[in-house]
Amino acid sequence: MSSSSRFSRLLSEERPVAALSSCQLSTGTRSCVVEEDDDFLEHLVLLRTICLGADARDELHVVAVDSKNTYGVPRPVPIAALRASVLPMISLKGLELVPPVTFMLKCGAGPVYLSWQHVTLDDDTKSEAHEEELSEEDTGDEDNGRAS
Repeated sequence: MSSSSRFSRLLSEERPVAALSSCQLSTGTRSCVVEEDDDFLEHLVLLRTICLGADARDELHVVAVDSKNTYGVPRPVPIAALRASVLPMISLKGLELVPPVTFMLKCGAGPVYLSWQHVTLDDDTKSEAHEEELSEEDTGDEDNGRAS
């Protein structure tokens, strides 16, 4: 078995490191909660885009977030103010939130769409063990190749 097929097999056996997700906020659904998994690993929510739906009225839509990142008394922090005729969408980079995260539509009727990546950070000891296993198998293959 080649080392590349062993590597793909190991990757397929593990959980995905990042998953893309989204939610819609509107009059009927004013908030969306991204829960923390009970797997004892570190999780991050990387917010990517906030955009108004095609049928959103030309009014101010304010989106706020509440997460473990906030200091002091937890309260929602506004992160976007969108208006269909002025700024219908924003792309975010570098906004890393620690679950549980609650996104809220503070004003406006929506619909407002949010998309994010839910990233699970692997335990370093587990990653190092996989790297060592791969390097040992590669060394074994080289030795077998020299013997024949």
